[in-house]
Amino acid sequence: MGQRCWAVGGEEIDNAPDFVPDGRWKVFPGRGVTAPDGFQASGVSAGLRASSKRPDLALVYCPEGAVAAGVFTKNLMCAAPVTYCKDVLEKGKPVKAVLINAGQANAATGSLGWQDALDSAEELAKSLGIDADDALLQSTGVIGQRIKMKEMLSSIPTVVSDLSDSDASARNCATAITTTDLVYKSGAIEVEIDNRTVTLGGMCKGSGMIHPNMATMLGVVTCDAEVDQALWQKMLKQAVDESFNQITVDGDTSTNDTVVALASGKAGNARIEEENSADAKLLQSALTALCQGLGKSIAWDGEGANVLLAVNVQGAKTKEDARVIARSVTTSSLTKSAIFGQDPNWGRIAAAAGYAGPEFDVEMLDIKLGATKLMEKGQPLEFDAAAASAYLKSQIDVRGTVDICVVVGDGPGSGVAWGCDLSYDYVKINAEYTT
Repeated sequence: MGQRCWAVGGEEIDNAPDFVPDGRWKVFPGRGVTAPDGFQASGVSAGLRASSKRPDLALVYCPEGAVAAGVFTKNLMCAAPVTYCKDVLEKGKPVKAVLINAGQANAATGSLGWQDALDSAEELAKSLGIDADDALLQSTGVIGQRIKMKEMLSSIPTVVSDLSDSDASARNCATAITTTDLVYKSGAIEVEIDNRTVTLGGMCKGSGMIHPNMATMLGVVTCDAEVDQALWQKMLKQAVDESFNQITVDGDTSTNDTVVALASGKAGNARIEEENSADAKLLQSALTALCQGLGKSIAWDGEGANVLLAVNVQGAKTKEDARVIARSVTTSSLTKSAIFGQDPNWGRIAAAAGYAGPEFDVEMLDIKLGATKLMEKGQPLEFDAAAASAYLKSQIDVRGTVDICVVVGDGPGSGVAWGCDLSYDYVKINAEYTT
């Protein structure tokens, strides 16, 4: 922990989650989708929000086109923009723009909502001088509400005219996609590939309705590497599985979850085509690290949250077993409530690991909260409960990270999941969400 981030109103906040440290790349938490070569962005206030003047219409633009990939919600009630994106990506052609609105989710809106999506793409295409299927769409807001089309369509020329490759434009863009988020979420990574500097930038939103497949979030990743489209899709899927699919706030999965990744090829590296090549592995690692940093920021900024919860599972039979167990512990409402109450009730952790699904030898189970070991080889240990509680309080006081380590055997599988505590404020925020 320790990086600074910025609230949607511009105030700096301490102790946001760090991106994964690695000597192979440089991290720039304050940058975003305009960091890679070939991308512009903007964010304007279109009057789409119910009670806020902050930006609510965002645009990411790659004038020369980019190789595109996408990962989407598995919710059967997927929103119109999700279906639209899938249709565009199936064509396999380069993508030039991503238009995103806050305020209304355009989900469960029927044929009229689908027409709204088509009309949005057509108007954007006219303003940019591109084809409608050169663009992708994302929406976030209240499910069951159509986009305010009069406001949307009249503001598209403005969001186009405001396009810039500046960091300030990237911040406006990241702010425009927020809903109940307290902070906007963006970052960038630079890595050397083929003796060229390759840059990846990203932004996302999410605070509530956060749970794997995917979390309730929107994300856009930009990159200037030259990479094969099919391989880029595989890379994004793997990165999402290790990041946005490993976070949870409240166990709810939304209708609009979308992460798209665009690669402009402007870095000048030799085209990356072989999945097992050194260049592909390095790009994969950097992409995953960027997505994990963004994903952790969503969990840290969970609705009503006071602390980030990081659950590290080791010794599982497979990596996927470890991920499943880690998600189970992180999702447990009882565990999350205990963290909020500063109660080192480790039995809830053991129970959540036990019902996760993957089998393990219970006589091999170790549990550690911070530096305090609570269980070893399946046996409860005497521990200083006051000190363990004080550890929880110390992290809550600074909005830090509570670390839980669970060892389930001596297998090769390991995995991490991220979440947050469950506080009274979560209910306050969601009890009157539309009223």
